[in-house]
Amino acid sequence: MSPPIIATAGLACETSTFSPSKTLAPAFHPRRGNEVIDKYPFIHNGTPLGDAADWRGALIGHALPGGIVSREAYETLSSEIETRLADIVKAHSIEGLWFDIHGAMCVEELDDPEADLLRRIRKVIGPDVVVSASMDLHGNVSRELAHQCDLITCYRTAPHVDVAETRERACRNLVALIARRRKESSKALPFKAWIPVPILLPGEQTSTRMKPAKHIYGAIALVESTPGVIDAAIWVGYAWADEPRNRAAIVVVGWDKSAVGKGAEHLAGLFWSARDDFQFVAPSSTFAECLDTAIACSPSDRPFFISDSGDNPTAGGSGDVSWGLARLLERPDFKYAKGPKVIYASIPGPEAVHAAVKAGIGATVTVTAGAMVDNLHAGPVTLTGRVHSIKYDDMHARIEVVIQVGSVFAILTELRKPYHKEHDFTDLDLKPREADIVVVKIGYLEPELFAMAKGWMLGLSPGGVGQDLGRLGHKRIRRPMWPFDKHSFQSEPNLSARFIARSDEVLEGPDD
Repeated sequence: MSPPIIATAGLACETSTFSPSKTLAPAFHPRRGNEVIDKYPFIHNGTPLGDAADWRGALIGHALPGGIVSREAYETLSSEIETRLADIVKAHSIEGLWFDIHGAMCVEELDDPEADLLRRIRKVIGPDVVVSASMDLHGNVSRELAHQCDLITCYRTAPHVDVAETRERACRNLVALIARRRKESSKALPFKAWIPVPILLPGEQTSTRMKPAKHIYGAIALVESTPGVIDAAIWVGYAWADEPRNRAAIVVVGWDKSAVGKGAEHLAGLFWSARDDFQFVAPSSTFAECLDTAIACSPSDRPFFISDSGDNPTAGGSGDVSWGLARLLERPDFKYAKGPKVIYASIPGPEAVHAAVKAGIGATVTVTAGAMVDNLHAGPVTLTGRVHSIKYDDMHARIEVVIQVGSVFAILTELRKPYHKEHDFTDLDLKPREADIVVVKIGYLEPELFAMAKGWMLGLSPGGVGQDLGRLGHKRIRRPMWPFDKHSFQSEPNLSARFIARSDEVLEGPDD
C-alpha cells in the first residue's frame, strides 16, 4: 500500500489587540508547495516521518508577533490556502492535514480566526481527512477549534525550546492515527477531552523555568504515559488580546475515554490550584528602579539585563515605543562615553537609519526615531551621537545601525526586530558579555540571553503588551477570570472534562 498523502497548511501570528500596529500579508513570509516541506527537516525524504507519508505543502505563513491582522491580509492568504488545497485534493486522495498554527492570531472583525480557517479548510478537504494541529502554548483553544481538530498539541516549554519537537509530535501522531485507521479499515477517531480554565496570565508569570508552571507542565508526561492516551497539552492562553476565547485550556486525546477524561481533569486541577502561586520569572519593578539596581550592582552581576517588557515585539508589541530609550538617555549616569556601557535593543526609525547610513560609520548625526506606530505612551525620541556600526539585509530589520550617545549604544532599525541571539549583537560590533547593562525589548529572556545575564530584572514599562493587565481594558473576555476577578469566585469553576466528538458535533457535559 502506498504511503498516505498528507497536506500542510496554516497561518501563525501572535497579535495584541492593545497594540495600534497592524499586520499585513507580506509579514507572514508565506511559503508555498515544496517550500513548506523544505522548512521542516523531520518530514524530508529519508527520515522516519518523511518516508511514512507523502507530504504536500499548500501554504504556511509565520509572521512576527504584532498588531491585529488586517481582514484583507487574512482573506488573501486564507483564499490562497483554500485554492492550493483544492488543487492537491483534485490530484490526490489526501488522508491527513497538518494544521501549522500559533493560536493567538487576531483578525479585524473576526473572532477565533484559526477555527474559521479550519472550517474553510474542512469545506475543501472534507470531513474524513484527519487533522492534527500544532500550536504555541500561548495560543487559545476555543471549543470550536478543538471540535474541528482530531489531534491537537502545543509546546511544553516557555521559553520555547521544543518548537521542532512539538511540530514533529503533531505529525507523528497524525501518521500513527492514519495507520491505525487503515489497519482497522475504520474511520474511528480518538476521544478529545477539552477543559477551559478561567485563568489568563502573561507568559512572564507562567514560564516553565520555575514553579508552578514547571511543576504543572512536568505532569504532562505522566498523563501522556497512561495507557490509552495519545497526547496531553496545556495552553496558558494569550493575555494581550480581548476575545472570548482568551484563557487557559487543557486538551487530552486518546482511545481510552476514562483515562483521557481523568488526565484532563488532573491537569486542569493542578493549574487552578496553583493560581495564587504564579509570580514574575525575574525580580520586577519600575524601569527607573531597574536602572538604579543595574548601576549599583557589583561587577560580578554584569552584564545586567533589563527587560523593557511593555513593548516586546515577540509578544505582539509594536516595537517602536520610544519610552524606554528616552528614559535611558535622560539619565546623567550615561551622559559621557566613560560611563557604564549600555546596549539598547531596539527602536525602529527608517529615516534615522537612512540618515546614519548616508553619514557613514564614525560620523556624528542627529536623528529621530520611534513612535511612528505606537505614540500612545511617548513621542519620537531624538538622539545625537556617533554612528558605531551598520548592517544590511537582516530578515526582519532590513538595515540596522548602532548610534553611540555617551555610553549608550542604541540599536536603530529600518523595520522592527527582536534581539534574542548573541549574534544579533556581535553582528553589529557589540559585545553584550562585556557590557554593564543590556536593555532588550523582551519579556522573559530567551535562552542565549538568559545564559549571558549575570543579573536580570523585568522592567514594568508601558506598551501594547504591558504586564499590568488590569490597565489594558479587557472588555470581551469571559468573566469571572483570574486574576481580573479574584474576589468573584464564590465557588470552584467547573473543571470537568468536556468530550468533543467531531463526527456528530456533540458536546458531552457542560458547555464553556
